[in-house]
Amino acid sequence: MPSDAPALILAVPGPATDTGIDIVADIIDVASQSCPGVTVRAGFLEGEEESLSSVLASCPRVEGRPAAVVVPLLICPQPETDAAIAAEISAAAVPVLPTAALGVHPILAGALHVRLAEAGLARSDRMGRISIVSTAAEGVLVTALGTDAMSIAGTAAVLLAARLAVPVAAASLNEPSSIRDAAGRLFDAGVTSLAMSPCVIGPETDHLDLAAVAEAAGMKAAGPLGAQPPIGQLAAMRYGAALQDPQLAGTSS
Repeated sequence: MPSDAPALILAVPGPATDTGIDIVADIIDVASQSCPGVTVRAGFLEGEEESLSSVLASCPRVEGRPAAVVVPLLICPQPETDAAIAAEISAAAVPVLPTAALGVHPILAGALHVRLAEAGLARSDRMGRISIVSTAAEGVLVTALGTDAMSIAGTAAVLLAARLAVPVAAASLNEPSSIRDAAGRLFDAGVTSLAMSPCVIGPETDHLDLAAVAEAAGMKAAGPLGAQPPIGQLAAMRYGAALQDPQLAGTSS
């Protein structure tokens, strides 16, 4: 990348908590490796510390180019978060190119498998050095959060089912009834132990107790995707697509 390439700015839901900062730091490391020479930073949407507005204000203006590409640190679009990002971009003193949320991609299936294996909820035959000895679940419910939750979770479920060779269904974290209904269908089909696989990064679900959500439907829960390498890689993909063509980044802005 040229030395004056736009910065890649991750727009992170919520304030800069210790956990959120740790997650983002690891994602930045991976995105930086995928975009050598590009400045990669994160801006939080709440609070004063490392706010998105201050991060954008620090981006140098380059004549004829956007100063930054803002990538939401979300798997699915979320109206309130998307509106907050749009407002910050509109108020920025430098030209900024937005992208859509990260979306679903085949590499996410591997990340979901890793989290399930770490929790002892999926067999780890394909997980390299990870060794899990506890009993794996017989079925998996992939859940997502946002306006495209069912579409994203459904696609991720198909990809994950191909890896695990167990029944996998999809549900929306936005709707408790969606989780109950999908879990009920799997139990009715003969699955006796069920795991919830959250297709979320982490900061966007700080208001949710994922373990409690899973327990209410008779499941155990794996952890969020967090700072696994595919998240940084997807952010880098969004960045590259935005520079080639805003339509490829998922936005016409």
